[in-house]
Amino acid sequence: MPESRLTDRFGRTVNYVRLSVTDRCDFRCVYCMAEDMTFLPRQQVLTLEEIARVARTFSDLGTEKIRLTGGEPLVRKDILELVKEIGSYGLRDFAMTTNGSQLPTMAEDLRRAGLHRLNISLDSLDEDKFRRITRTGRLSQVMDGIDAAREAGFRGIKLNTVVLKGRNDEEVPELVDFARRKGVDITFIEEMPLGQITEHDRGEAFCSSDEVRDVIRQHHDLVPATEDSGGPARYYRMPGSKTRVGFISPHSHNFCATCNRVRVTVEGRLLLCLGNEHSVDLRRVLRGNPVSDDKLQQTIIDAMDLKPEKHHFDLNGDVQILRFMNMTGG
Repeated sequence: MPESRLTDRFGRTVNYVRLSVTDRCDFRCVYCMAEDMTFLPRQQVLTLEEIARVARTFSDLGTEKIRLTGGEPLVRKDILELVKEIGSYGLRDFAMTTNGSQLPTMAEDLRRAGLHRLNISLDSLDEDKFRRITRTGRLSQVMDGIDAAREAGFRGIKLNTVVLKGRNDEEVPELVDFARRKGVDITFIEEMPLGQITEHDRGEAFCSSDEVRDVIRQHHDLVPATEDSGGPARYYRMPGSKTRVGFISPHSHNFCATCNRVRVTVEGRLLLCLGNEHSVDLRRVLRGNPVSDDKLQQTIIDAMDLKPEKHHFDLNGDVQILRFMNMTGG
């Protein structure tokens, strides 16, 4: 891989891009989107060929890690073709975040297409709670998807849990034990204040990573892991288990000083920060330059100067970021 040519004004090297392939999803998770969503018209969405061009350009600029996100990436038609294309770029790490619903039939094909790792969302082990959080999800389908991913032989599988007080916080020990039994990692995530929601008060539902860690320590010793995850999670190991426990803490321990990533929405907006609106329109560049990627490369390089030093999430005031997580790219 070439050395990254993407460095921002604060000396941070950007070598990780998250590409959203769709804003659509077969779930309606309460922290991610409204129950009655209006999705983007097709002409506003990047084609798979355009997404591949963006991925290839980032790879040529030294990006080592690409993650496909959504919405739910596996509901995008012909997604396997995109996975196969990006899988040929020789990336150090090629991953996908998914709700797991399509994995029972797609896990093996995804691995064969070149995907290295999967992050699977799992917010509850209780069928009723799972349905209340996801609104439309079936827990049994996700459980089958986790097993299918394990059987397919992925290099790494991680469960992602957004912890919400009064909804699933009491399940933390059970979720850790579930991850241990399955031999997969698990990461607990503080809810991010993106989009206007009505299901709960974010201030009242907020559960900090420190609180979650204290609960787990009542059951298991946690030893800080020495390896770098290449992302925002801080990992811990438990004696006697290969399972790692991670924490993503955008509120309580923000990771801005070491941020190495950017996002591209399915509309082709290059977001320089999850918690700010700084962005550049890559769709216009892609469609205005259909043959050469030179202009696209230079636009991405120049955009690094827009990357802010840090975000300012606030649980108590008005929502600063009006776009939902499914619009951002999970």
